[in-house]
Order: sequence, then C-alpha cells, then structure tokens
Amino acid sequence: MNPILSLVAGSARLRCSPAVALGAPPSGGSTRSARLRCSLAVALVALAVAGCGQTSPSGGAAGTPVRAGKRLTIALLPKSKGNAYFVSCKNGAEKAARELGVDLVFDGPTDPDPAKQNEIVENWITLGVDAIAAACENKEGISTALRKARAKGVKVITYDADSLPDAREFFVNQATAQGIGYALMDEGARLCAQEGEFAVIIGSLTAANQVEWRNYIQECCAAKYPGMKMVAWRPCDDFKDKAQSECTTLLSAYPQLRLLISTTSLGVPGAAEAVKQAGKTGKVKVVGLGLPSENRRYVKEGVTDSVILWKTEDLGYLAVQAADALARGALKRGDRSFRAGALGTFDIQGDNIVLGKPFIFNKDNIDQFNF
Repeated sequence: MNPILSLVAGSARLRCSPAVALGAPPSGGSTRSARLRCSLAVALVALAVAGCGQTSPSGGAAGTPVRAGKRLTIALLPKSKGNAYFVSCKNGAEKAARELGVDLVFDGPTDPDPAKQNEIVENWITLGVDAIAAACENKEGISTALRKARAKGVKVITYDADSLPDAREFFVNQATAQGIGYALMDEGARLCAQEGEFAVIIGSLTAANQVEWRNYIQECCAAKYPGMKMVAWRPCDDFKDKAQSECTTLLSAYPQLRLLISTTSLGVPGAAEAVKQAGKTGKVKVVGLGLPSENRRYVKEGVTDSVILWKTEDLGYLAVQAADALARGALKRGDRSFRAGALGTFDIQGDNIVLGKPFIFNKDNIDQFNF
C-alpha cells in the first residue's frame, strides 16, 4: 500500500472505533464530535484510494510530468558506489540537487554487479521515486527493471553507460563512444610514434560501454596506424590491484609491448604501478580514462603520460538537471538543446544529451584539477 494511504487509513481506524460506529459515547468527548471525525477520516481514505487508482508511485501518471510544486526525489545509480569516478559524479549530482531543491538518493553495488543494480531499481520503484538516473553495468540486464519503472510513471535517464533505448528517455552521454575510443588511440599512437604493440585493460566483460570503446580503439588503429598492433586485452573488474596484476602478466608475456591503454579509471594507476615495478618507466607508455586525483603522482613521476576524461562532477550535475527537467515536463523528446543550470546549454543529438569532448590531463595541467 502507498505509505500516504497507510497513514490515512491508520488515522481512520484510530478515530472510528466500533463504539463510535454503533453510536455509543466515546470516553472524553461527545458522540457528535466523534462521528464528525470518523466521517472526515473515512472521506480522506476514499480520496486516497481514488487517487491511488489514477496516479503512479512517482506522483504522476505514466508519461506525464509530476504535479507542480511537488518536491522531487531523484535516484542516482552508479556502477559501483565506492569507485572514485562515481563518487565524483555524486558530488556534482549533490550540487545540482541543492540548486534545484530536490532530494537525492545515491546507491549502487559495492562492486560492478548487474543483478544488484536491478535489485536497487526494484526497491526504488517500490519507494516511489520520481526519477532514476542510471549508469548501466549491463545494458540488456538492467533494461527490464528500467522499463518497469517507466511503466509505473518513474522518469528514467541513463548517464555514463547506456541501457537499451526503450528503457529510458534520454542518455546523458559524456562523449560519443567513437570519440572516446579514437581519443585514446590517437594519444597512445602519438606517444609511441605510431609504432609497436599495445594492450588494453577494460573494466569488466559486462561493461558494454567499455567493450564498445575498446572496439573503437581497434577501429581507429586499423584505419590510421598500420604500424601498431593490439596484442591482448584484459578485464580488471574495476580493481586497481587486479589491473596491476594483469598488466604485470602482459609485460612478461609480451616483451615488445610499448603501450598500455585503460578504458577504466582504476585500470590506469594499476597499469602505471605495474610498469613502475617492472622498471619500464618511459619504455612502456601508459594512457587511459582516469581521474586526475588518482593519477597525479604517476603523471608527475613520468610513469603515466596522460589521462583522458571529462569533468566527472559535471556529468553528475548534468544527469540530475536532466532528470529533474524530465520529471517536471521541461525536457521532451524532440528538443535540440538543454540548459543545465550553471553549466549552460548542451546539444541534444537524438536522445543523447552530450556533455562534450574528452579532455587530456598531463603534467602541464593536471594540478589545475582537484577531482
């Protein structure tokens, strides 16, 4: 039962005892007064029941915006809530929530886990949140739960990693998949003078966006850098220690390896530590998607040459701004642009709200950023 309905029904039970219903005077008050309170409580229950038949748990019928003046609850789902990348996204999301005057719920698996993401979404449907912004570990796996949320009237967007298109209304895209894959390959090729063997570290086998980025790395290599060859790729399950172990194995198995590319944030410092421990600083280049804060030491030491990313706090901020606008009816399919508070206006390409091009952090600029 809806929590509000439960509260009203409970009030009716307390105020409409069998004695009052039969006309016997209740202790401490008149029969007439008690009957009036009883009638009012029953009317409230009837109103609540009627309303429950007409609205979704999010406060509006499926496909319609929530009523004006309602304080929204927006739920932000990371791939793993302990990952510094998503902690940074959460910081931006909290800033947007404060500016908008909405309640923000942040929860996710401890480690990347598609099944756990589904459980969390199901719980949010039961709680009746107004909007969900999800970073999807597995696009097929989470789409059923997100479709269910939409059917209940919950507005759904994705960010960082997409679901299937029919499971959400917009994808807040940090950059295009091709743009990310090509940027990684272009930077790696530049560092290696467009020659040599390289290997790729991804987050997990179920991370569809990272598999897609790896595919674009291969495409870019084949199209632009015939002197380079990808000899292996390995998942690290978003653990620095596992990334380090995998890279140590790769360095031993491929003595001619000249480059390690990571598509996951924790893979970059893991790769750097493996190169450093192997005594191959400068001989094997390291580049990848990562946070400046996690890689600053390795960049300053010359182990990691560059880190490519977008401003993750901006990604979280944009996701909450878009979720709020969608829930209130201010963002609709067919819109060509979207104004997101203090960040300004962003292009909408189809159903993608695009944050922007990847940014390259290196020893010349990395101290300018604190995330």
